[in-house]
Amino acid sequence: MRTPICDRLGIEFPIFAFSHCRDVVAAVTNAGGYGVLGALAYEPERLEIELDWIDDHVDGKPYGVDFAMPAKYEGQGGGEKATPEYLASLIPDEHRAFAESLMDEAGIPPMPEDDGAAPKAAGLNVDLEGPGQVEVTLSHDNVNMVINALGPPPKYVVDQCKERDVLVGGLVGSKQHAERQIAIGTDVIIAQGTEAGGHCGDISTMVLVPQVVDAVGPDVPVLAAGGIQDGRQMAAAMALGAQGVWTGSMWLLAQEADMQPEVTENLLDASSTDFIRSRAMTGKPARQFRSAWVEAWAREDAPDTLPMPIQGLLFGEYSRRWSRVHSKEYGGHPAGQIIGSIDKVRPARDMVLDMVQGWIDTVERFDAQLEAAQG
Repeated sequence: MRTPICDRLGIEFPIFAFSHCRDVVAAVTNAGGYGVLGALAYEPERLEIELDWIDDHVDGKPYGVDFAMPAKYEGQGGGEKATPEYLASLIPDEHRAFAESLMDEAGIPPMPEDDGAAPKAAGLNVDLEGPGQVEVTLSHDNVNMVINALGPPPKYVVDQCKERDVLVGGLVGSKQHAERQIAIGTDVIIAQGTEAGGHCGDISTMVLVPQVVDAVGPDVPVLAAGGIQDGRQMAAAMALGAQGVWTGSMWLLAQEADMQPEVTENLLDASSTDFIRSRAMTGKPARQFRSAWVEAWAREDAPDTLPMPIQGLLFGEYSRRWSRVHSKEYGGHPAGQIIGSIDKVRPARDMVLDMVQGWIDTVERFDAQLEAAQG
C-alpha cells in the first residue's frame, strides 16, 4: 500500500481525511493516515488554538491544513467592499423575504438580537484573514502540506510554502484545472469527482482520475476523491493511477465528529440519491444533503441564488436559527453520495484500519484472479 506520497509526507497509509473537526484529524493521523483540518471557519487566532491542540495529540506525526480561497468571489481584493457588513448589505430584500417565509412556515423563531456569532462563508474574509491563516499554519512544524479547495491558491501561499519545504495541494474537477494548478507550482493534485461532497464539478471520479494522471505526468502525485470510503474503492483509485485517496464525507459519521444529532440522523437515514449539487449554501455548485433549505431554493418561486460569498452569508444567518432549535427538516450538511453506503457511527481509527484491510483483501483477490488466469 505504501506509495511515493507516503514517503514524501512521512505517513503509513495514503489515506487523506479532510475534516473540520480536530478530533477526527488527530484520530486519523494517529491511525497511520493523514488528517487534514478544514480551516474555513477559523480566524487566525482560533486556528492557532486548533493546531496547538492537534500538535499536542499526534505525538509529532504530520498532518495538513485545507483552505478555501476561491479564484473569484465578491469583494475580491479586500477593502471596504470586502467586509461582511458591506457584503451582507448586498442581499436583496426579495431573498431575505423568501428566507423569512421558509422560517415562518417551519415555525423556526428568530435569533436573539445579538447572538455574538461572527459571519462565516466560503469566500469571505479571504484577503483579510488569509495571510494570517497561512502564517499561523506554517508556524506549526507538524504541518507539511497545505491544500486549497477552490482553485489555484494565491501566489503568496505557494511562495511561503516553498520557502518552508511544505507541499502545496489543490483540488481539481477537470484535467484543465489540474494543468492550471501545476502551472502555479502545486505539488499534489486531488482529482475530485462529482460524487464528492462540497464544491465539485461534473465529471465522475472513475473518468476524472486517469485523465488527471495522464495530464500531469508521472512525477506529480495524484489523489483520488469522490465516492471513496472503503478498501475496494481505494484499490480501484490506485489502479487508475492515484497514489492515494482523499476522503471527507465518511468522517462526518466518525465517532469523534462534532455534529449536531439531527444532522447525523439525517445522514444515517439517507440514500446516495439524497445528496445533490446545489448553489443554495455557498453560491457555487456544492453537493450536499437534500434539506428543506436546498429543496426550497430549487422551487420555481425561489429567487436566483446569489454569488459567493453573499449566498453563504444568507445561508449562515438562517442556518444559525435552525441549528439553535435542532430542526431535522433543515438539518443539512455538505456531503457526498458515499454517505448512502454508511449505516452507523464508528471510531475514526476503525474506519482507517477497515479501509486498509479492505484494500489488502481486494489486492489479494486480484492476485488470485491473475494467478488463475495465468495458470
